[in-house]
Amino acid sequence: MPLAAACPVSQHFGMALSRPPANRLTAHAPPPTGAAAPAPADGRLRPGAPEVAPYPTDATERTRWILARRGVRPAHDVWRAHGGFWEQEPLLSGAPANILTLLLTSRECPWHCAMCDLWRFTVPGPVPEGAMARQIAVALAEADGAEPGGTGEQTAEPGVRQIKLYNGGSFFDPRAVPPADYPAIVRTVAGFDRVIVECHPALIGARAIQFQALLREAAAARRRSRPPVLEVAMGLETVHPVALERSNKRMSLDQFRRSATFLAEHEMALRVFVLVQPPFQPPAEAVEWARRSADFAFNCGASAVTLIPTRPGNGALEALRAAGDFTPPTLRTFEEAFDATLDGAPARVFADLWNLETFSTCLDCFSARRQRLAAMNLTQRPLPRVSCPRCRDG
Repeated sequence: MPLAAACPVSQHFGMALSRPPANRLTAHAPPPTGAAAPAPADGRLRPGAPEVAPYPTDATERTRWILARRGVRPAHDVWRAHGGFWEQEPLLSGAPANILTLLLTSRECPWHCAMCDLWRFTVPGPVPEGAMARQIAVALAEADGAEPGGTGEQTAEPGVRQIKLYNGGSFFDPRAVPPADYPAIVRTVAGFDRVIVECHPALIGARAIQFQALLREAAAARRRSRPPVLEVAMGLETVHPVALERSNKRMSLDQFRRSATFLAEHEMALRVFVLVQPPFQPPAEAVEWARRSADFAFNCGASAVTLIPTRPGNGALEALRAAGDFTPPTLRTFEEAFDATLDGAPARVFADLWNLETFSTCLDCFSARRQRLAAMNLTQRPLPRVSCPRCRDG
């Protein structure tokens, strides 16, 4: 996220969110006030961009192709987080816990995936030392007193609090989160039971160990009996061989597995993001590939898998759609993928519900269908499908 919709109840605070409460893909987030218009909806090149060939086979050329279809990056204050919210998410035991998600302003990810537009919520250059630590401290101060404390349908596990530090890129990218900020950050978050960050598998290594060690030291200084668990969320996206290779993520399944093994060997937890119906994947096979991708994640030791419907809106996906290489999933496809993945899953499975109405074609049944998915997120139990006499898509 990184999962705002894990619980029907979510309390927001701080700035008006210019990034939505979702884990990863945010193609339908409203731009900040005064922001430039997004890339053309039909995937055409922005005015003045050079004409290019169809989606290239070379990775460097793919990056140029993707960048050429972007709109103008909105301006952001690197000393201020986009916002945050409290939510509930079930623990491994099944009991719900309160989770604070902070959406941080950070450097753009050095990888440029065909399906992602998180760059719209980042800055192009390196983050100065002190900025990230300040963002987190200020956001936490704004969150004080806003914690749900058991609101909603279920009561949170007493005393269990977790925090997600989602920066729209890779937390262990030193130009996104300077290591010099680690000591101040861990002092701020050491009171939580679990600290969750997001990172590309290629950047899992020594900096993760350094951050974990500092987090444990900060917890010991507070005389905590147990240090917070460090959890790293990694985007697997899909195990479909063609879709993964052409996504421009520049990651292999072996690399993902090695990074997951590294986390396990150093007592760090793993959370995984899986896309439902990404580009270059046959729509008729979307449910099966989502399930296979989740199975791979669980085999790598994931304690949670979040399914994310692939959302258009970043320019590149519109161009791929026009070329016949991408079809957005329907709400029914997303429901079926969640049902199939949750059934018999060895760990938690979540459905990302941000902007879910984008995939719905029926106003009569959408609210009930969203509520069903939200309830399944929180209880981790399958529920009967919604039957709609109007659209007959229940």
